[in-house]
Amino acid sequence: MTDIADPQTSLRRAATALQVPLTEAQAAMLLAYLELIQKWNKVYNLTAVRDPAEMLTHHLFDSLAVIAPLRRQLPAAGDAAQPAQVRLLDVGSGAGLPGVVLAICCPEIAVTCVDTVAKKAAFIQQVAATLKLPNLRGLHARVETLTGPFDVISSRAFASLADFVTWSRAALGEGGFWMAMKGKHPADEIAALPAGVDVFHVEQLTVPGLEAERCIVWMRVTSPAAPG
Repeated sequence: MTDIADPQTSLRRAATALQVPLTEAQAAMLLAYLELIQKWNKVYNLTAVRDPAEMLTHHLFDSLAVIAPLRRQLPAAGDAAQPAQVRLLDVGSGAGLPGVVLAICCPEIAVTCVDTVAKKAAFIQQVAATLKLPNLRGLHARVETLTGPFDVISSRAFASLADFVTWSRAALGEGGFWMAMKGKHPADEIAALPAGVDVFHVEQLTVPGLEAERCIVWMRVTSPAAPG
């Protein structure tokens, strides 16, 4: 169980377990972000989770769990052509999960959180201003209208994998990849993916304080077959 009496200690322990080094400033920003969610949840209807201890595990720790796996994937995404700052699009971001957590912990990543609900996109803009995060922005739009290019497109508890990649495909840059956060291994969703999309890894996650299953489905556009 998470010790909500000392969220700072709980956060430190979780970050260590997840191999995510945090500065004092980053740890403070993560907890300040959680407080912003709690403060504005009634107004913006950001999350169904109301208990602060559950927010810590279900939101912060859950999002922190993808950072080390993402960093392992990034060098292969663009190799020598990798831009100075990786561009990541977080689709259906809602309260900013995992987008805001990524922006706080990974200053090398420029994060755009897109949501079709205007007040949720406005909340992300408010978080970016309050926490002084120049690498974070909230965008009120339908993902189908975006063209990017983004190096990484992420989602958490969003639509089916087929809808996710279909709606966001135009925004994915050359050599980029999709990172879909899921619960149990979504075998049926993987089987329903459209042609031209390759699942190159399904990575199981262990989230401190959370017994539920979690995984990341990593996908990319299939390389064209060489002429025979």
